[in-house]
Amino acid sequence: MNEGNPRRAGRRHRFRNWSGHVHAHPHTMATPASAQELADLIRAANDSGDRVRVLGAGHSFTPVAAGENVMVSLDRLNGIIAVDETNRRVRFHAGTRLRDIPRLLAPYGLALANQGDVNPQALAGAISTSTHGTGLDFTGFAGTVTGLSLMGPDGSVRELSATREPEVFDLTRVSLGVLGVITEIELQCVPAFDLIAEERVWGFDELLASLEKRMRGADHFEFYWFPHTDTVLTKTNTRVGPGEIGPGHLAEAGVRSPVLNFVDKEIVENGALRLAVELGSALPRLVPHINRIAQSAVSDRTYRAPGHDVFVTPRRVRFNEMEYALPFASGAEVIRAIREIIEEKGWTISFPIEVRAAAADDVPLSTASGRDTMYIAVHRFVKDDFAEYFRVIEDIFRAHGGRPHWGKIHTLGAAELRGLYPRFDDFCALRAEADPTAMFGNRFTDSLFDVR
Repeated sequence: MNEGNPRRAGRRHRFRNWSGHVHAHPHTMATPASAQELADLIRAANDSGDRVRVLGAGHSFTPVAAGENVMVSLDRLNGIIAVDETNRRVRFHAGTRLRDIPRLLAPYGLALANQGDVNPQALAGAISTSTHGTGLDFTGFAGTVTGLSLMGPDGSVRELSATREPEVFDLTRVSLGVLGVITEIELQCVPAFDLIAEERVWGFDELLASLEKRMRGADHFEFYWFPHTDTVLTKTNTRVGPGEIGPGHLAEAGVRSPVLNFVDKEIVENGALRLAVELGSALPRLVPHINRIAQSAVSDRTYRAPGHDVFVTPRRVRFNEMEYALPFASGAEVIRAIREIIEEKGWTISFPIEVRAAAADDVPLSTASGRDTMYIAVHRFVKDDFAEYFRVIEDIFRAHGGRPHWGKIHTLGAAELRGLYPRFDDFCALRAEADPTAMFGNRFTDSLFDVR
């Protein structure tokens, strides 16, 4: 393992992740404008004994992207490289941001098959950390990858797919950047679609009693529960083609106006939430009352918009997050256990708990590898200490066979992760072969993959 170059001890750069929880001070921050510049940079770092981490949006809550010596942004390597319109496969530069992809795909009448609720991430970062959306007919991003270009420590590039080095391709689809630098990504896309969103308030116990049925019966289903309340806000999204009439009671769903969309997402959701969490942080005893007011103010509504506009919500209020991937059938039991422990401990939790689901995939280090998955995420406002809350909730997740999201806070290392992923040792063996000196790592990834 490289220890870095002691001669490079001049001015350090400063990196902070989105929440401000993770800090790094590399001696080099680089933004190459071409694959050749990137290769030259990688070779120079290798020759100097420096370690390299690739930075996307800095949206991970763990130190996964924090570089000790060299940090590289691929922001200038962005956009579409090629489109196979017959097979609906699109090849992107790895630095392409998710927020830009709908615009890039629009001329081809295509869309991403699914998406999460935030979109600043770089495509390579989203794939490499097993980022996902919701819907039991849809995998996370990594499950839609059909090809990759991977740059190694010597600057050379391997072209990977199901037919070109398939074993390496499988293991690279979720790799946390420790196998090399992903420079290009080919995705299986779908025809563009609208979503009809139904937002409804349900009783907590009523929803959990029918949770599996609701999730299996919808294209996309998720819900949010504010601790200290007895109701939840559900969101059911139904896919329809552009111009296609919605089924049954959704036939009259209207297109959401841009003005109303802005008011709801920026003023109501973010503005009201910021007021609530700031007040709750200053006066914790008021949190249960604030949460009940916030939940009672939510009303049912139905609207229609292009898929990406419905999936994504701007996140202006900063927080820290832990999310675990649970076996699907365990989800409701885990949620009940979380509610019980919050009340037992007397915690005041201002941020809602978010619950989604995704289909099983065949990606070795995907959090949904080999099983339909229910994702449960807990959050804390950036001004609030998360340590005890996350530690206790993590114990519940682990007791039910949960796998931590690779980009969100957790305490697991290689010993625990090995028992959660059947092909974990295969991945570690490939990492040692592809990068013998662990150049593409940091102390955090060393702990994940038992690098000494």
